[in-house]
Amino acid sequence: MPSASSTTQQIAQQITAPRGASGMPSAGGPRTPAPALFLTLLAVCSAVTAANIYLAAPLLTLIARDFGSAPSAVAWIASVAQFGYALGLLLFAPLGDGVNRRRLVSGLTVVTALALAAAAAAPGSAALAAAVLVASAATVIPQLLVPLVAERAPVERRARHVAAVVAGLFTGIVAARVAGGLAGQAFGWRWVFAGAAVLTLALGLATSLVLPSERRPRTGPLFGGIAALPGVVRHSPDLWRACVRQAGMFGAWSALWTSLALLLTGPEYGLSTATAGLFGLFGLAATVVAPLAGGLVDRFGAARVVRTAYLLAAVSVPLFWAGGQVLAALFVAAIAIHAALVASHVANQTLALTTTSTPATANTAYVVAGFAGGATASALAGSAYAHFGWGGVCAVAGLWLLLGWGTTAVRR
Repeated sequence: MPSASSTTQQIAQQITAPRGASGMPSAGGPRTPAPALFLTLLAVCSAVTAANIYLAAPLLTLIARDFGSAPSAVAWIASVAQFGYALGLLLFAPLGDGVNRRRLVSGLTVVTALALAAAAAAPGSAALAAAVLVASAATVIPQLLVPLVAERAPVERRARHVAAVVAGLFTGIVAARVAGGLAGQAFGWRWVFAGAAVLTLALGLATSLVLPSERRPRTGPLFGGIAALPGVVRHSPDLWRACVRQAGMFGAWSALWTSLALLLTGPEYGLSTATAGLFGLFGLAATVVAPLAGGLVDRFGAARVVRTAYLLAAVSVPLFWAGGQVLAALFVAAIAIHAALVASHVANQTLALTTTSTPATANTAYVVAGFAGGATASALAGSAYAHFGWGGVCAVAGLWLLLGWGTTAVRR
């Protein structure tokens, strides 16, 4: 009976075997992964690694109880994860243009798994925050995989291939909030981090095995991509437009979604934290939009899909406002805003990846711009809710959509 290691090697060889015109393994030529298995593995890996950024958020109450402190005293740990991810994007994502991605993915996988294990064993909030910072910075693997997929996909199916990985990424983000809270309640928050470490290590290393082995001569400093970001955006109007529009879309989504728990657990509805967290399932349902959006981008172009996504998001804002009194309106609005975000992301990211000769650097600029828009809008939404209630949050979301579209509506 073959051993587990030999079976794994056989599967990897089958996936990455050179293929001829018939799609069957051939004796010569480049090693090209089978598209279905390759995309599935990359999508699952993206889901697991993206989830690591949001593990702490649904577990804050349990963490505070374990450390003998108030939830407000450990709430900053969730922000540390966001900061760590932004730092990782700037440091590691641009490296995809100049280094061997197989080695980079395997190295970041090991670092992430070790950091998550350290988080599971953390004796206090400071140690936990440090571990979360490192894990979030190293878990930028999806942003290394997406440029690879766009680079190797057939031109007529490029957006659909990108959409497959994007769907996995969004599934991980949403599932982390739902599954993380439920698993933490059942087994304890430390086991959630330990389980994430095991999953990350297994899927990250499996993914690195099937990535193409690349030998790229480095033409500049290892981290020179950071300094190149402003110039890449300045010299590519399409990339600039994609960055601004996604910053507006992600900002509107972040303002509404990060403040929704305040509405649901407040006097208007009085739901429990666990029940409010189940609203994440609406976001999970909307991820089915990604493959559809990819097909539409391939057929009609990115601009038309982004325009339709913005219209859908604009419709969702008054629905969210009505949801301050009518729960059913929140159901519809939650699905609409997630569908708009996913469709816009597929279209804008496909454009960002194909508009320059340095796709990894362009993708870094794109993701950082979206992240900055989302973080800024979230901060404004919190203040708006404190001063003006739920209507103030909806106003911030509407303003961000206006800025994202209006700034780019005039050709430059």
